[in-house]
Amino acid sequence: MRSLPEVHGSISVPHDAGFWRRLFAFVGPGWLVAVGYMDPGNWATDIAGGSAFGYALLSVVLLSNLMAIILQSLSARLGIGAGMDLAQACKQQYSRPVSFVLWVLCEIAIIACDLAEVLGTAIALKLLFGLPLVTGVCITALDVFLILALQRYGFRRLEAFVAALLIIIAGCFAFELAWAGPNWADAAAGLVPSAQIVTNPLMLYIAIGILGATVMPHNLYLHSAIVQTRAVGEGLARKRDALKMATIDSTVSLGLAFFINAAILILAAATFHVAGRTEVADIEEAHQLLAPMLGVGAASVVFAVALLASGQNSTVTGTLAGQIVMEGFLEIRLPMWIRRMITRGLAIIPAVIGVVIAGDSGATQLLVMSQVVLSLQLPFAVLPLVAFTGSRRVMGEMAAPKWLLVVAWLIAAVIVCLNCWLLWGLVSG
Repeated sequence: MRSLPEVHGSISVPHDAGFWRRLFAFVGPGWLVAVGYMDPGNWATDIAGGSAFGYALLSVVLLSNLMAIILQSLSARLGIGAGMDLAQACKQQYSRPVSFVLWVLCEIAIIACDLAEVLGTAIALKLLFGLPLVTGVCITALDVFLILALQRYGFRRLEAFVAALLIIIAGCFAFELAWAGPNWADAAAGLVPSAQIVTNPLMLYIAIGILGATVMPHNLYLHSAIVQTRAVGEGLARKRDALKMATIDSTVSLGLAFFINAAILILAAATFHVAGRTEVADIEEAHQLLAPMLGVGAASVVFAVALLASGQNSTVTGTLAGQIVMEGFLEIRLPMWIRRMITRGLAIIPAVIGVVIAGDSGATQLLVMSQVVLSLQLPFAVLPLVAFTGSRRVMGEMAAPKWLLVVAWLIAAVIVCLNCWLLWGLVSG
């Protein structure tokens, strides 16, 4: 069974053309992947980190992004080299009980991600139009029709829609940073890791939340499938060229994701931390304070527009990831709108309960918690990915070189160790 069979190999590649024309044919999947690295969950963790600790956690954003570039290149390698997405590879290589557990864990990660999208979109609707948060949460169920409308026009149009929203988000934060006027020397110093990140429990909690918000488990499944929308053809030379182009595409796109994540944290540090407002960890509170503290009335509106674009973008990729995971692990194919309503319903229920019980202030706590849940799920996607891409039995001549495997296993070890540290901290209080 092919990954995303309705669009598999649907985009032609001019194999005999020059570098730039070939690269253009592969531009797109990286944009879809980058969306997951700047969804509303990132906003909550970046705002909390910037307001509480200034620029110190910029190093975590940078390291997370570098990890993401390596892991996404492995994901593209699996899709192009083995012709399988990560879910299909797990089903093929592992026993039924193991693959079932991995499917359950991945579904939990997708629901956690969808929870962040629901809350982020609902908060944006409240900030822009004054809708109650519970009403906004319920309205997000309707975005399934946006997905269906986009898919009617082909995968290339869907990629273009996502790219347009990403450009809007980047433009919004370029304006915000110009208004905030951060101390760029301090920001550059924040790119150097500090031992305090590990020794300070609160800083570590937010750092792992940033890691979970940046390196998304479902993105590894997504990327391995959507690179197969290109008609790569047979032959080792064509596959290697396709991998090179796909890696350039994802690396450049993730560079944009780093700019946006860093911009959110820098904005919070330059606006709130320097003013002594270290307790700001709420997206709504940040929105309310931006205009008076920056002295620019449009700052809050631009912030909310970027948040709404972020939530809608994440909706597209979350839906695709859910389809890939279910089809790959279970070989069950559901109509897109049914799949979307199931996932979104499972996210809306805890969102509504959380908002009703904790009030609007509980939304940001749910956002941060969802990112920590994503981080805890991450090893169960990373470890199989690294194992498969290093196996000649699975990859043949497209197996990852030894230096890349060493780096990937180090990344996997860091992720596992940080998660164990977090679990120990949560258990021990």
